[in-house]
Amino acid sequence: MADTTHDEKPEGEGETRRDFLYLATGAMAVVGAGSVIWPFIHSMNPAADALAEAQIDVDLSQVSEGQAITVTWRGSPVFIRHRTPEEIETARAVDIDDLRDPQTDEDRVIEPQWLVMVGICTHLGCVPLGQRSGDNRGEYGGWFCPCHGSHYDTSGRIRRGPAPENLEVPAYEFLDDTRIRIG
Repeated sequence: MADTTHDEKPEGEGETRRDFLYLATGAMAVVGAGSVIWPFIHSMNPAADALAEAQIDVDLSQVSEGQAITVTWRGSPVFIRHRTPEEIETARAVDIDDLRDPQTDEDRVIEPQWLVMVGICTHLGCVPLGQRSGDNRGEYGGWFCPCHGSHYDTSGRIRRGPAPENLEVPAYEFLDDTRIRIG
C-alpha cells in the first residue's frame, strides 16, 4: 500500500476557508433578502396624506343651533351637530336600560350642545341620513340608515334596527369655545 499522508492538508486549514465561505454566502443572502423585503414592509406604513388627516381642526363658529355639518377625517364622514336644548333634553331622558348599547348622553359628549360622531352605520357601514334639514331622521329624531332600517336617537345611540352599536364617538377636544380638534 502506498503512503497517502503526504497528500493530506493539515487538519483545520480547509475547514476554516470553507466556514468563511459559508458565513460570507449567508451574510450576502441575508442582505439580499432584506433588500427585497424592506420595500414591502415600508409599503405598510401609512401614506403621507393619511398621516396628514390624523388630526383635523374644525371651526364651529358658523354652525348655528339645530344645524349639522359633516367633515372628513381619516377618509370617513364625521357628523357634528349643534344640538338644541330640546334634543339634549330628549337624549338625557332616555332610560339606558332600554338601549341595546347602553351609554348615557353625558358619556358621549364633552359639551352638551355639541355632538361629534363618525357618520358610519355600525351595521354594514352605510352613511345614515339626518345631517340635512330635509332628511328622514327616523323615529327618534337623530339619524336613519335607509339601507337596513337602523334608527339612532339625538345622541347617536342605536334605538331600532339591525345595527349592533351606537355611532362611534371619535377622540376629540375643544381648543377654545369655537374650535375642536378631532383625532
